[in-house]
Amino acid sequence: MKSVAALLFLWCGFVLTAAEFQPSRLEHHQVFGRDHIRLADWGRQNDLDFRWLVRGETAALTNRTTRLTVKADSNKAMLNGVNVLLNWPVAPKDGFLYLTFQDLQKVISPIIHPPRNSAGEKVGTICIDPGHGGKDPGNLEGREQEKKYTLLLGQELSVQLKKAGFKVVMTRTGDTYPELPARPDRANRARADLFISLHFNSASATEVHGAEVYCMTPRGAASTMARGEGMSPYSFPGNASDDKNMLLAFQIQKALTRELRTEDRGVRRGRLAVLRDARMPAVLIEGGFMSNPSEGRKIYDASYRRQMAQAIVDGVVAYQRSVER
Repeated sequence: MKSVAALLFLWCGFVLTAAEFQPSRLEHHQVFGRDHIRLADWGRQNDLDFRWLVRGETAALTNRTTRLTVKADSNKAMLNGVNVLLNWPVAPKDGFLYLTFQDLQKVISPIIHPPRNSAGEKVGTICIDPGHGGKDPGNLEGREQEKKYTLLLGQELSVQLKKAGFKVVMTRTGDTYPELPARPDRANRARADLFISLHFNSASATEVHGAEVYCMTPRGAASTMARGEGMSPYSFPGNASDDKNMLLAFQIQKALTRELRTEDRGVRRGRLAVLRDARMPAVLIEGGFMSNPSEGRKIYDASYRRQMAQAIVDGVVAYQRSVER
């Protein structure tokens, strides 16, 4: 009987989620061989006013709490002041704009209709994964090694999360290299409620700067990484948290860019090893570019890392408030 009740509870949760989202009730259109929804129709259904900013090219959907801006033939959207990369470009057709059903379901909806935890389910334990370590230095800029600063940021983040009332586990506490599968496994074994992997970026063009946050790529979509892979028909354990992955990534990206006043490089997707096997909402943060002289100096500065850790905590708390009943 308990198993039947559990299945019924899960089924009811699915129905509620579907009722919040509802694009299946709208007319579907095949554009370039993919399932699309007319953006203006979806906006009306969600009490969003549609208006052209540049007719036939750029549009905004707004209400009291939401502003979504999109552009034809672009996969970049601006949602409540944060850049979010869509899985597919916005499609123009016959004077209308269309978004894929998958983008409405997996990108936009989790942000404007946040998924909720089961009654009594709290965000209590967070697993911090300082990237690289040991034999793997990560990005190298002169004598500076990424692994050093991911660990320092992880240690600072641990302190601040504990002050905010969370429990913390870490995949490494020193200059060691946990193999990639061991990192989400540490979180799984600890039954962590969130998994946060910390990294810093590098680019051949030194002017590139800013923060970006990755979450798991949905089944059937291509990753938005610079060196991302194509579409995959397979699901991974990390895909069970698709909606919460997106919400967590969004809230942390929002906090990072606003509090650090850094370039917003957007919420992105990747089938990264540390995200694939995490059995809880998980993100990978690229906190800035070591290759950018100005941003690199900030990354190496303890006071800036404290600010970054505080921004991550603020993003986690915003997520927590959204999902807890």
